[in-house]
Amino acid sequence: MSTFGERLHAAVQARGPLCAGIDPHAALLGAWGLGDDVAGLERFALTAVEGLAPYVSVIKPQSAFYERFGSRGIAVLERVIAESRAAGALVLLDVKRGDIGSTSQAYADAYLDPTSPLASDAITVSPFLGFGSLDPFVDTARRFGAGLFVLGLTSNKEGPEVQRATTETGETVAARMFDHLAALNHGAKPFGSFGAVVGATIGDAGTELGFNGPILAPGFGEQGGTAADIKRIFGDLPVLPSSSRGLLRHGPDVSALRDAALATNAELVESGVR
Repeated sequence: MSTFGERLHAAVQARGPLCAGIDPHAALLGAWGLGDDVAGLERFALTAVEGLAPYVSVIKPQSAFYERFGSRGIAVLERVIAESRAAGALVLLDVKRGDIGSTSQAYADAYLDPTSPLASDAITVSPFLGFGSLDPFVDTARRFGAGLFVLGLTSNKEGPEVQRATTETGETVAARMFDHLAALNHGAKPFGSFGAVVGATIGDAGTELGFNGPILAPGFGEQGGTAADIKRIFGDLPVLPSSSRGLLRHGPDVSALRDAALATNAELVESGVR
């Protein structure tokens, strides 16, 4: 069984580093001429899959925008996951879960166990109940060859209050999280399956990012992060610049979505992002 790190490396080599978010904001549904209801959600999400999933390495649905429609919205999310993977993309489900004990295990089973209809290649998780609280996610990811992206240095303005706070040893909380990731990824080639979320608009990471795992970089595109920023902040590290609105505003035309994804990937590659 291949690891998530191995599959991600192969996907990026074949399709480029762009991660395409499929986030059905109510405003985007309206911009596409769709209703803010389950029918609009389904039309939006599956059109985005058709236009993006065959051309990018990773599709990232934000679970909350499906959950707000209840069980019928979750059914649409299940289709997004299945059809994106059928089109050859890896699926990173953005759920940012974090809890303890049996609850963490239940979340891990929901999103990483292949027998679940929500099973994805990787998910986002929050370590701020203590990194050890993620053990059920880590163990389940290892068992099924899945991956995790742990919140590290996020692009929201409130993030530094916690992430750049210092620990009893003087290092930042984010740096401590990256140390844990380095231990999980030790010896993995081409890189490990345990990554971090580091915003493309943070300016300077202020800490070592070489934890031998992939980096998810939201904030690229509409939020102001550029290909040059990605290269400056992350250098030659394995990074997935993530764009949602910057791509989705080209819909509902499928060919326009495709062209936007291909052009964005080309820009990233030309800037030296891998």
